Amino acid sequence: MALRINGEIEIPDSALEERFIRSPGAGGQNVNKVSTAVQLRFDARACVALSVISNSIFQRLKTLAGSRMSKEGVVTIIANSFRTQDRNRKDAATRLAQLVQKAVIPPKSRRATRPSKTQKTKRLEQKKREGATKKTRARVSFDGD
Repeated sequence: MALRINGEIEIPDSALEERFIRSPGAGGQNVNKVSTAVQLRFDARACVALSVISNSIFQRLKTLAGSRMSKEGVVTIIANSFRTQDRNRKDAATRLAQLVQKAVIPPKSRRATRPSKTQKTKRLEQKKREGATKKTRARVSFDGD
């Protein structure tokens, strides 16, 4: 079963690698015997599904993943929130899908704008009013002494 990101992108199982590790934290004797935490590894650099669309998706994924991505381009997600392997597997897969979905969406380009003449005059008038208010807060000097 492949991991579906959207209508165009589907990550094959061959690109995903799951390892079960012991989960840290509380859990009594069970935590010492059972490996319920999941370490999901996704080789993003070698993934055909991402490289077919564009290299910019990989670059955005690299930025979003941060320290979760190695120098070789492998994204590692560790899921240990739940007490069962199945729920942790689903959690890791969901988190990976959300990460890739964010990377697929290109950022909106910013259009530079300028303030209108009216806005400039309003801002300057406001500055003058603030200055006048602050002037009234100055220390009072007594010249008669």
